[in-house]
Amino acid sequence: MTQPRLYGGIEGGGTKFVCMVATDPENIVNEIRFPTTTPAETLEQAVSFFTQYAEKGLAAIGMASFGPVDLDPASSTFGYITTTPKSGWAFSDTISRLHQAFNLPVAFELDVNAAALGEYYWNIENRLRDPLVYYTIGTGIGAGIIVHSKLVHGLVHPEAGHVRIPHDWSADPYAGNCPYHGDCFEGLACGPALQARWGQPGEELPAGHPAWELEANYIAQALNNTICNLSPKRIVLGGGVMGNPGLLPLVQQKVQKLLNNYIHSPVITEHIDQYIVLPSLGNHSGVLGAIALAKLEVDG
Repeated sequence: MTQPRLYGGIEGGGTKFVCMVATDPENIVNEIRFPTTTPAETLEQAVSFFTQYAEKGLAAIGMASFGPVDLDPASSTFGYITTTPKSGWAFSDTISRLHQAFNLPVAFELDVNAAALGEYYWNIENRLRDPLVYYTIGTGIGAGIIVHSKLVHGLVHPEAGHVRIPHDWSADPYAGNCPYHGDCFEGLACGPALQARWGQPGEELPAGHPAWELEANYIAQALNNTICNLSPKRIVLGGGVMGNPGLLPLVQQKVQKLLNNYIHSPVITEHIDQYIVLPSLGNHSGVLGAIALAKLEVDG
């Protein structure tokens, strides 16, 4: 009996790296998580993890990295993280070390794009909801977009965390934490912005705290723009900030209010709880998306 192929996946986040070997979501062989430190040290830990599987049938590795990244295979900096504000990582090469260590195909993608792919590739219901948009609301904010079964790339890749949304300075005098744009969506609503504004991390803020009303308002404004611009059939909200159990219903209610019945669809008016949803893969969307990248690299 032929053994199923093993695939490697890396979700390289700004705070932590997740490495996994699996055949699919139901057959995870091993997983490890470790802090994101320097590029050299962090990538070496990833190489060390996969080395034990290189002679056990590992077929390919998918690398999903925090960004911005260069996704153009014709570019001299393909596979690089580019203008990230994360200290020590700007214009760092993320995939050469993997190529050096293993004689295997290596697929490369933005982390939130991989999460969108993971939710789409491994979930049959989501494949029926194309176009699909996946947002991560965490240390940073980004969105992966799938249209006609393909991830959207372009000049670079979507940077939906850096759109401008209305900022009521009287209700929220916080200036925002984005080093490039100040009070863009990410600058106002990411995890570090929550902590800077309220003096404690989001996971420590109780359900009734005014932080969540404000946070839901910012997320809903961004989703209103997404719905009007892209007309997706499903929006998935992942990332650590979405771990607050009361946040999703607040976002759903505020999206309905902002759209004000203009988008004439029962999906919005009657079934919003099935339209704006949490990830079906939980906190594994990104790394299982990287597994899907590896699988597609060799299996098509």
